[in-house]
Amino acid sequence: MPDFSIPLSGLTAESTALSAIANNLANQNTTGYKDTGVLFSDLFYQSIGTTGSGDPIQVGAGGEIGSLPSLFTQGSVSATGVPTDVAIQGSGFFAVQNSNGVTDYTRDGAFSVDASNFLVTSNGQEVLGYPAVNGVVNTGAGIAPLQLGAGTISPPTPTANVQLTLNLDATAAVGTTFSTPIQIFDSLGASHTLTATFTNTGISAAAGPDLGDGTWSYSLSIPSADLNPTVVGGVSTPQTGVLATGTLTFNGNGVLVADGGTALAPTLKNVTAIPIAGFADGATNQTFNWNVLNGTTPVISQVAAPSSATSIQQDGSSSGSLEAFAIGSNGTITGSFSNGETQTLGQVALANFANVDGLQLNGNTDYTPTLASGPAVVGVAGAGGLGTLSGGSLELSNVDIATEFAKLIVAQRGFEADAKAVTTFDQITQDTIALKQ
Repeated sequence: MPDFSIPLSGLTAESTALSAIANNLANQNTTGYKDTGVLFSDLFYQSIGTTGSGDPIQVGAGGEIGSLPSLFTQGSVSATGVPTDVAIQGSGFFAVQNSNGVTDYTRDGAFSVDASNFLVTSNGQEVLGYPAVNGVVNTGAGIAPLQLGAGTISPPTPTANVQLTLNLDATAAVGTTFSTPIQIFDSLGASHTLTATFTNTGISAAAGPDLGDGTWSYSLSIPSADLNPTVVGGVSTPQTGVLATGTLTFNGNGVLVADGGTALAPTLKNVTAIPIAGFADGATNQTFNWNVLNGTTPVISQVAAPSSATSIQQDGSSSGSLEAFAIGSNGTITGSFSNGETQTLGQVALANFANVDGLQLNGNTDYTPTLASGPAVVGVAGAGGLGTLSGGSLELSNVDIATEFAKLIVAQRGFEADAKAVTTFDQITQDTIALKQ
């Protein structure tokens, strides 16, 4: 009698294959989804004898699904323009933490920022990485949820350097003054407007034929109201606010040759360590440099053109709130703040496994490690065999519709063939029963 279990095993296997293919097609638009392959395997064999030469004569017991591996080929990367979206290009998984503290792994980088300013998945899982402390990331520490929302503050930076690019009119009469404001910041982030005043003092009497064709005195001052008054013997006196004074000396070509020395012994260097003490707002005392040189080139000239400042630069800033951020190829999250500063907020971590086929699928494109996969090896993108990241993009499903349709046809033909075997077996059985009649 024919063994119905053989074609029935084929029907079961082909049915599973059809389900896997249908699942692939259903997830063709699922972000980060990996196509499931179908591998068949034959069952055990029954030996019914040997040939005259001793070769075994065996009959198979049917077939089954040997494995349904996920195919971890690269999906297409599509730009979304959403700064929280991240696509992995190459190997690796994002590590995400559930509310119960369990860590899963996913290729779906459709992230967002929740009400507590944590970077989370569409299912509310917190994305893990290396948080930054004062703009510095320590990748040697353990991974933790990344918090980088709008509450992040960029601390103020007190001004340490000022540079004026300006011209002083060589045709101006002696006694002519020119003033320009300079904004600086203290340690609390408060701004103060200094005034740089230049007065034409005429041709230097000590000038030789190549040195000192003209001199201007300068004064840098801060409003006295910005400073605490001095108290002597119980008498309070406002500070003058004058921070620095000196002389600028130019040669016959209008080139600055000295800024405080004499024309016969010119000294041209940046004016350093200008002190400001006793801020009225309680900020820490500070010093700053007035850089009259850009490298070795003077940035102050004296030619026959109206006195004017063409550029005023300083390196301080007020405090700022986070306005935007971007994720780099190595997972570094860089925030842009309202004060014009940028700061590292953290770094997205990636994980990989010795055997990715051993991962268990949990739905929502999440994977859980098993004994077969081995433990997660966590690192940063672009290192240790891990892929790189593309911010503002998502990795699409790697399902190929044409390939799946071809598989669908093959599975359908296999199912029909096994069904035909069942009906043939049934007919033979009926004929066998009819023999005794």
